[in-house]
Formats: sequence, C-alpha cells, structure tokens
Amino acid sequence: MTPDADDRAPNPTEEKAADPLRHVPPPANSHARTRRCGPFTVVEVLGEIDLATAVFAAEHLDAATARPEPDVLVDLRRVDFFDCSGLRVLCRAETRARDRGGRLRIVSDAPRIRRLLRGAGLLDRFAPLAGIPGEDGDAP
Repeated sequence: MTPDADDRAPNPTEEKAADPLRHVPPPANSHARTRRCGPFTVVEVLGEIDLATAVFAAEHLDAATARPEPDVLVDLRRVDFFDCSGLRVLCRAETRARDRGGRLRIVSDAPRIRRLLRGAGLLDRFAPLAGIPGEDGDAP
C-alpha cells in the first residue's frame, strides 16, 4: 500500500469539523449523564464535582449546549459535593446556551447548593428549580 492510498479511514476530527452543529453524544462517565425530557435536555450530575471531576460534567454540558436554542436543565439533586470548579462549568455552559439563543437552568432542592450560589453571587443567574418541569405533573 502506498502512502497516497485513499482507502484509509476518514479522520474523525475532520468529520466533526464538517458539521459543527451535529449533535455528538458525550461519552459515558460516572459523574454525568444526559437525557431528553419533553422539550428539555437534562444533564444529571452525580457524586462529587470538584477540580478533578468537573470536566466530566463539562463534557455533557458542552454537548447539550452545542446546538441552536438549547433548553438545558442541569439536575444537581444527586450531587454529594459541588465546589467552585462546578460553578465555573455551569457559568461557561449558561453563557454558551444564551449565546446560542437558549437557556440553562439548574434543578436542586438542596439548601447547600442555594447557599453556594448565594455566596458566589450567582443566585439571580441560577435560581434553582425544585424539580424538572413536566415530570410528576409539574407544569413546564
């Protein structure tokens, strides 16, 4: 086989670059997962989110906010620990969603998450929802 052969597999990065709006599902990881719930893309964040693990949540949030007019809910109800690394990821994803004509909201009923947002001055930006609209009879 010669180096000029055209029978090689296409470069995966070239394939992704051809259509930047194509939805590529994020890889599976133990700190986040993504699902659809009616009109929303729900990114459920799990476990401890800190400097070492925030990147796993970011993978899902990047994918969820990649298309035009995303409507993303970040479900933090199963988070055991969340620090400023997680806040940085949320802020970046919310800005990206807004820049694309969409929105990003968080779902949490934990007082510690509300305290963290208030202490960081982000409570107005991320006023937590108690649940996912449309689930369990909630109105959207």
